[in-house]
Amino acid sequence: MFVLAEMKDTVRIPPWKFKKKLNDAVADELNRKLSNKVYLNVGLCIALNDITKVEESYIFPGDGSSHTKVYFRYIVFRPFIEEILTGKIRSCNMDGVHVTLGFFEDIVIPPNKLQYPARFDQTEQVWVWEYNNGETGEKHDLFMDVGEIIRFRIVNETFTESLPSNPHGPKDVAQNTESKSVSPYTLQGAIDEPGLGLLSWWETNE
Repeated sequence: MFVLAEMKDTVRIPPWKFKKKLNDAVADELNRKLSNKVYLNVGLCIALNDITKVEESYIFPGDGSSHTKVYFRYIVFRPFIEEILTGKIRSCNMDGVHVTLGFFEDIVIPPNKLQYPARFDQTEQVWVWEYNNGETGEKHDLFMDVGEIIRFRIVNETFTESLPSNPHGPKDVAQNTESKSVSPYTLQGAIDEPGLGLLSWWETNE
């Protein structure tokens, strides 16, 4: 679920931070710049692990800040495909079941990846697994309620590069709202196999 990503960057240290040790100032700037941000094709940055190399610092004419090229390793959230995770149901709609891990919420289990057969209950706004007990022939509606703990498998990931807005371009409010609502990093899950889904489905009473 978490990986160490080897990265490099040129860090700008403003003059009022010169009193700090260089490594401490660099670490502060890297965490300020990257923490809780999605790095394209890398994942969600969590925290700096360590700095592996610091090159010479330079101060350019007209800029009192120092610029230092550094190599470092950052803790990144990026589950591998087929990894099994456990989270909570955040909401449900026609697009599927939306799951949160607490620190990451852009996870969706689409209808075709739910336990079969399943239907969306418009009144309750939840998905329902129409479970059929093959031994007795009894049918049960198992509701996927908000807040329930759910186990799922990662089957796909999508990175979306967000383009900077043009302040001099056309002011299309609808288009701007749509572009802002697109998540830079989304995960697709699946619960269409035994053992996956709500933990309560598979609990046995001894």
